[in-house]
Amino acid sequence: MTMAHLARPDQQQTLEWIDGGLCTILLDSEATEGQLTVGRFDIPKGEAPPFHLHAREDEVFLLLEGEALVWVGDERHELSEGGAVYLPRNIPHGYRITSDREDLLLITTPAGIEEMFRHAGRDISTPRPDGFEITKDRLAEAAALRGNLIIGPPR
Repeated sequence: MTMAHLARPDQQQTLEWIDGGLCTILLDSEATEGQLTVGRFDIPKGEAPPFHLHAREDEVFLLLEGEALVWVGDERHELSEGGAVYLPRNIPHGYRITSDREDLLLITTPAGIEEMFRHAGRDISTPRPDGFEITKDRLAEAAALRGNLIIGPPR
């Protein structure tokens, strides 16, 4: 990198995400010269994305608060506060939040997954359109932008 980047909270974008969760993009492609994306999620109980894989990026998530079930391939694991998961590209995975709320830090490399979140989600600094919803079709379209593949329903 040619320059460090400091992202203050007022410079970070927060998006409405699946099941009423929030995704805050802390660092994106532009900030890291394409090296990585860092996001923080505030997720309600029961939130579960479709079972999927990332074709272009490796993913790490760190559970800052809460509990979740995580599926990696056919394996099911319990993850609790302080737990971390490394998911290399092309490994099918999914999760389901089992605590009332979850605070999750996401890091992907290289950067770019924020395009998916921005395409399907909604910037909360803008007025919420009537009937806004992240539908299965909208999520699949957003995933395809990054070469991600939805394999099946949430687990």
